[in-house]
Order: sequence, then C-alpha cells, then structure tokens
Amino acid sequence: MFEMTKTHLAALLNLKNDTKAVTAMEYGLIAALVAVVIITGLTTIGTTLSATFTSIGAKI
Repeated sequence: MFEMTKTHLAALLNLKNDTKAVTAMEYGLIAALVAVVIITGLTTIGTTLSATFTSIGAKI
C-alpha cells in the first residue's frame, strides 16, 4: 500500500512541473475568445448590412 501511495505522489509531483497542459488550455481559451469576437463582429456587420440593403430596396 505504501508503494502505491509513493507512486501516486510521484505522479502528482510530475504533473506539478508539466506546463504542456496549461499552455494547451491557455491556447484553447484564446481561440475561444477570438471565435466569440469574430462571431459578435460578423453578427453586427450582418445586421448593419441587412438594414442597409432593406433601406436601399425601399428606395428603389
């Protein structure tokens, strides 16, 4: 039983020094934020374009 606890402790200490998972998570969060900004921008532009074309169509 002591050997199993020692193995678990060693695994936890190795995870503490591993920065790959943290870096991947940061890149994932950045990608999600960029996606939200792009979607918001395209939605705003789409609404504005729709209003512009509706106005032009009404004048024709």
